[in-house]
Amino acid sequence: MKKRWIFTAVGAAAGGTLAYFMKDEDNRQRVKDKAKTVQANFMQDGQKADMPVEEAGQPEEVSNMENSKMVSEGSQFGVQYYNELTEKEREILEKSNS
Repeated sequence: MKKRWIFTAVGAAAGGTLAYFMKDEDNRQRVKDKAKTVQANFMQDGQKADMPVEEAGQPEEVSNMENSKMVSEGSQFGVQYYNELTEKEREILEKSNS
């Protein structure tokens, strides 16, 4: 319970500070300019720039062909599990009705 009050107090203080800082037109313009600069760093020619994240996999490699095929088809585990479960239920019902 105390954590909630602490977070609320910190949020209110941050909001008050931001409101006080933003009441001046020059400060608002500086914040807008900085936001545009940050956005421009992530965007190039209207497209998203390459993020500095290493590629998590290389599906074009021959060694990963089976994995690539599986990913492109989508997961069938849930469908297969459901089909097996319904087949078992059907067999149990047939045995009980015989």
